[in-house]
Amino acid sequence: MQLNKHIKKSLKIIILLAFIGYVMVLAYLLFFSQYRNSVQGIVAYNIIPFQSISRYLDNFNGFSFRLMTDNFFGNMLAFYPMGLLLPVLIKRLRNVFSMTGIAFTFSFLVECLQFLFRLGAFDVDDMILNTTGAVVGYLTFTVGYKIYTGKK
Repeated sequence: MQLNKHIKKSLKIIILLAFIGYVMVLAYLLFFSQYRNSVQGIVAYNIIPFQSISRYLDNFNGFSFRLMTDNFFGNMLAFYPMGLLLPVLIKRLRNVFSMTGIAFTFSFLVECLQFLFRLGAFDVDDMILNTTGAVVGYLTFTVGYKIYTGKK
């Protein structure tokens, strides 16, 4: 039983370190990457929900690596680890409403900072996609947790 307790504590430390690494990579990508430098100085915004998403879907031309990393899937993938890792670290976030609220708030903060520092556009669709990615990550956590604990 004691070994099990040590393993759980070690896993939690590993997950905490993974989350810290994730936040550092995310901060780099969102504020300091080469792409951010290329859009520096741009002041633009979209406050109409689904405008960018529908434009993207209208121009969809099949799956590719670029598709996985650009606006549509890239925004979801960027926040997927948040939904997967945070509920492991913070038990209060083990419900979809809390995770949705945290992800949306964090995404809103990112969009505001990017707009304020002119590192890209403020886009409500980015917040929708980021939040969706975190919720999908949370749902993945939920399924994994139920399998791990044997709960239905």
